[in-house]
Amino acid sequence: MSRESETDVPGGVALPGTLSETLRAELIAFRRDLHMHPELGNQEFRTTAALKARLEQAGLRPRVLSTGTGLLCDIGDWDGETPLLALRADIDALPIPDTKTGVPYRSTIPDRAHACGHDVHTTAVLGAGLILAALDRRGLLPRPVRLIFQPAEEVLPGGATEAIEAGVLEGVGKIIGVHCDPRVDAGVIGLRPGPITSACDRLEVTLDGPGGHTARPHLTTDLVTAAAKVATEVPALLARRVDARSGLSVTWGRIQSGHVCNVIPQHAELSGTVRCLDLPSWRAAPDLVHAAIDEIAALHRAKSQITYIRGVPPVVNDPAVTELLRAAQSVRRGAYAIEDTEQSLGGEDFSWYLERVPGAMARLGVRTPGDTVKRDLHRGDFDADERAIEVGVELFTAAALIDGGLD
Repeated sequence: MSRESETDVPGGVALPGTLSETLRAELIAFRRDLHMHPELGNQEFRTTAALKARLEQAGLRPRVLSTGTGLLCDIGDWDGETPLLALRADIDALPIPDTKTGVPYRSTIPDRAHACGHDVHTTAVLGAGLILAALDRRGLLPRPVRLIFQPAEEVLPGGATEAIEAGVLEGVGKIIGVHCDPRVDAGVIGLRPGPITSACDRLEVTLDGPGGHTARPHLTTDLVTAAAKVATEVPALLARRVDARSGLSVTWGRIQSGHVCNVIPQHAELSGTVRCLDLPSWRAAPDLVHAAIDEIAALHRAKSQITYIRGVPPVVNDPAVTELLRAAQSVRRGAYAIEDTEQSLGGEDFSWYLERVPGAMARLGVRTPGDTVKRDLHRGDFDADERAIEVGVELFTAAALIDGGLD
């Protein structure tokens, strides 16, 4: 994957912005340091400080967001009018243990891990920023670029909302980002115009009623059975009340009730997520879910209380910005290094930016070519082929130069 020569754009004009061996090694070390010191959403103080120090070393002037963590950094002289291209990274980790073996950069923080690849996203945007700053000093950056290092992507409704309130989109004309994909080989990106992720909300349900002895369930509200019915019948009921193409899905992650085998409890709890593929269904989901839960609970004489926590809408890629990413990857690695990708049921708060400005997210392949083990995100054994960092850096730099009209 190492290429020291500059790559040609259509028409034969050299496109700068590839990595040197020195910078490649530095970025891998930077990513490993982040991986060893993961920080949860809105607690990313060490990560923020490390990014700030490296950007300042490059002669840039990063600004810590008013939220206390995360950064904004402009590269080039912005006149306040020319629309900026923003490169976005998320910097937080997950509250799960790192279970990898055989690597020297496992998390050093108990029950904390970069198990979603945010350390890779962050390093790729940092690397792109360092290269673009160097190009700017040589007079080769055609248009100013903004780096956004966003905290708390994993915290509903996502740190993007607070970052937007802090002004990160002021002057931005379009925004791009990447997300690691362990199903795609390192060196390849996945693209899709239109929806690429789904909406994701959180659901908390409590059921209450008079309990009693298991010998006399007819004198009680059988909350264990009621909870089981809510868990199984609510998803089935919703499937008949919305267009099947919306992909509206309720999936439970926790059910809790009772303490001993011969006592029918007075309280039960369920927690889960609500996901759907399109915006109309996402907007209708709270009322539909409330009605379905109340209906099933009432059949079993249980009193229901529902907390519906809005999460994020789908990430809907702008077709023109998706084509910018396609052109950038084609310049760097060729059309063979791009594959079409499906819409996933995962959620991403990058969607909040796209409610304001056009943009697109690419799936960044992090699977080692030839690896046949099926891996997934949000697992303690997640890891990334670090060659993906270079791919992300050069994708971002090419997009910035092409978008700026370098020809």
